[in-house]
Amino acid sequence: MLGPVILAASRSDRMRRLISAAPVTKQVVDRFIPGETVDHVVPIIEELTGRGLELTMDVVGEDITTSEQATAARDAYLLLIDRLKDLELGPKVEMSVKLSMFGQALPGGHELALANVRPVVEAAAAIGTTVTLDAEDHTTLDSMFAIHEELRKDFPQTGCVIQAYLFRTEADARRLAACGSRVRLVKGAYNEPAEVAYQNKHEIDKAYVRILRTLMEGDGYPMVGSHDPRLISIAQELARGAGRKLDEYEFQMLYGIRSDEHLRLAAEGHRMRVYTAYGTDWYGYFMRRLAEKPANLRFFVRSMVSKG
Repeated sequence: MLGPVILAASRSDRMRRLISAAPVTKQVVDRFIPGETVDHVVPIIEELTGRGLELTMDVVGEDITTSEQATAARDAYLLLIDRLKDLELGPKVEMSVKLSMFGQALPGGHELALANVRPVVEAAAAIGTTVTLDAEDHTTLDSMFAIHEELRKDFPQTGCVIQAYLFRTEADARRLAACGSRVRLVKGAYNEPAEVAYQNKHEIDKAYVRILRTLMEGDGYPMVGSHDPRLISIAQELARGAGRKLDEYEFQMLYGIRSDEHLRLAAEGHRMRVYTAYGTDWYGYFMRRLAEKPANLRFFVRSMVSKG
């Protein structure tokens, strides 16, 4: 399988330099990442919300090595929120954050990440929107969930992400569903070992459905993070079976992938949120998009060959 190889490459400085230098890379990256600055993405936000879609915005960047970089990441989100305030879109545009960007892996990282993310959550609440804490590799999750629980004391709409391929996730889902959390369920996009995660796609899909049933039947707000037509159909069936109205759950898909499906679901009355990343530190995010789906990798390879 190429996925683990690509994910390993996402941590390689040598591969980063090689791929970043390829002339075709920017053209392909632009499919998934529509800009590098807030000014670049504001027109995208206006266009997509004008078409009945909602968004979650991600300022890309994960490999933080200093507290100054973590502070800069916080400030980048505060700048984004300041611009969203002017657009007056409220909950139609929320934020997704990776706690690694806020210093989670540094010495004293748990407290540092909490201190940096709290002002972002506060600022988001002040303009009527919210923040979702993205899941990263399994070693970070206990810290992420603890920060999520702490933030929900003052900001109960703070969301979090769980990953179907991890063995622990069914228990996490039961706990989160019982306490009424906003939860995005994804399959998972990190290179996790067999000791902690399913490795077979069929097993991951089955786990996804089991976990999604738990969320739909619980007291929280499920966010269905998938491009898989079968899982989308199952999600609709589970929502109907649980008696959920269309505004009591939502679908989330990545910018640049299955855009027609975004519009179709929105036209049917579903809440459809587009995960939209921007920024200059795009490499890790881009490589995970290639690893997640063979079609993305084929698209990249064809582009490199045709432009070579």
